[in-house]
Amino acid sequence: MSVGDVAGLVAAIAFVLLVGLLAVPLLKLGRTLDEASRSIRELTEHSVPILDEAAGTVAATNDQLVKVDTITTSAAQVSENVSALAGLYASTFGRPLVKVASFSYGVRQGLARAWRRQSDDAGDPR
Repeated sequence: MSVGDVAGLVAAIAFVLLVGLLAVPLLKLGRTLDEASRSIRELTEHSVPILDEAAGTVAATNDQLVKVDTITTSAAQVSENVSALAGLYASTFGRPLVKVASFSYGVRQGLARAWRRQSDDAGDPR
C-alpha cells in the first residue's frame, strides 16, 4: 500500500466519522419535529370541541340578549304609557280638583268673613 492509499483510507474513515457525528443531531431533530407535530395535532383535537362549545355559548348569549332587548323595549313602552296616563289623569282630574279646591277655599273664606261681620254686628249696640 502506498502513502496515497493510506491517506485516502484515513480520509474515508474521517468522512464516515463526520457523517456519523452529524447524523445523530439530525436524527434527534427529526424526533423533536415528530413530537412537535404530534403535540400540535393533539392540541388541535382538543381545541376544536372547546371552540365549538364557545361558539354555541356565544349563540345562546346572543339569543338571550335579543330577549332582554325585547323586554327592555316593552318596559320603555310601558313607562311611556304610564307617563301619558299620568299626564291625562292630571289634566282630566287634577286641574278641575284644583279649581274646586280653590273655589271651596274662597267660599269658606267668604262665609267666615260674613259670619264674623254678622257676629260683630250682633254684638255691636248701634
